Amino acid sequence: MTPYTVYVVDDEEVAREGVVLALKKLYRIKGFANAEDTIEAVLNNPPDLVLLDIGLPGMSGIEALRKIKGLYPEVIVIMITAYEDVQTVVSAMKQGAYDYVVKPLQMNTLMVTVRNALETIKLRKEIQLLHEKYLKENLPGFIGESDAIQDVMEVVTKVAKSPDTSIVILGETGTGKELIAKAIHYRSPNFEGPMISVNCAAIPKDLIESELFGYEKGAFSGADKSGKEGLVEKAAEGTLFLDEVADLSMEAQAKLLRFLEEGEYYRVGGTKKCMAQTRIVAATNKNLEEMVAAGGFRQDLYHRLAVIKIEIPSLNQRRDDIVPIAKHYLVEFAAKFGKTFTGISPEAETALKIYKWTGNVRELKNLIERAVLLGDGPLLNLRDVGAAPDCQGAGATVGGTAVGLPALTPDGIDLPDVMAAIEKEYYEESLRIADGNESRAARSLNVSRDTFRYRRKKLFG
Repeated sequence: MTPYTVYVVDDEEVAREGVVLALKKLYRIKGFANAEDTIEAVLNNPPDLVLLDIGLPGMSGIEALRKIKGLYPEVIVIMITAYEDVQTVVSAMKQGAYDYVVKPLQMNTLMVTVRNALETIKLRKEIQLLHEKYLKENLPGFIGESDAIQDVMEVVTKVAKSPDTSIVILGETGTGKELIAKAIHYRSPNFEGPMISVNCAAIPKDLIESELFGYEKGAFSGADKSGKEGLVEKAAEGTLFLDEVADLSMEAQAKLLRFLEEGEYYRVGGTKKCMAQTRIVAATNKNLEEMVAAGGFRQDLYHRLAVIKIEIPSLNQRRDDIVPIAKHYLVEFAAKFGKTFTGISPEAETALKIYKWTGNVRELKNLIERAVLLGDGPLLNLRDVGAAPDCQGAGATVGGTAVGLPALTPDGIDLPDVMAAIEKEYYEESLRIADGNESRAARSLNVSRDTFRYRRKKLFG
């Protein structure tokens, strides 16, 4: 493992060099006599830990602490003080200092303090690796560099830091609302707790309350004789994901609102107040604001759930991500079915990019699974992806091969994207036929060489 980097900041040369000498066999050490030089070094190369003297000339240690934590909150700072000035030490701890040591420094004590502090970094990095591993393995629908999905993932990263803030996730069917809920859970302080999911639309309205909050023995006809633990209780210290939350009955909505506001609930048939610390993440493909206006959803519950709203863009709104997602699933299903696929043909890529995805990522995943299962490889071609109903829609021909076009539906199509994809396909094919000769390729498309070069640059960058 790469050694940790530690900065030692003390205007007393003897004290500073003594610490540097004691720690340099274990860590990468650099000494500074003042805060100003330290701040500049932190900007260029942030360390893992700073040993920072409080009584520095010029900028004080407290002010330097504030600046360091402002630049890099994850950097651990241990304050050094010449005397146990309780008020100053308390101020430093409030502003983010990890710990403090008192001069004259006892090297054994200092070594233990530094080692313990750096252990927290090790743990933090291990947790981060676990998070990233989970996200990489479980969020293929959020592969891509489109602005739309990057904005979503940025919000996910921020809101996950809270252990209990309520969140509502909005998006079409198949966009990956549950995946986003899992991403929030596994990046949150609750990630070691349970992640419980329930589809509110799949449970009869007269049973949803007992499913959420449990029931006491004999609460109703057919109830388990020993009673039942509810999902809220099962998700304690974790996350409860309520999919299709718009389908909750008004009675269940009232009970959920009480839980969100007070953190308390009653089992069905019970009189004992129960408490649970659980983050609620809700999701729906319906317009909750319209439901509130129509009286189908409680306004107070909507506002309590939607402390944070995350709207997931449809696959049609992030077309640049379609091919990367498809390639991810291509690798996954090729391995699953023991097939040899090296990529996706240009014609098939075009068909995937211009197709209107009503089922979003879920539909794309199913299409690639079917295409890999039925295809022969090594490239996933247009015939393979055309195995899905209506994938080709209308048809155009490039190089004797039909290029899939989206069917024109009442929802419409993104015509500029379709036209650009077709034009790009023809430019690629003309260059292939002309063996890369731009003049011949231009003639085959009946455009001037200058026009060809200009459009080629616009299309391919």
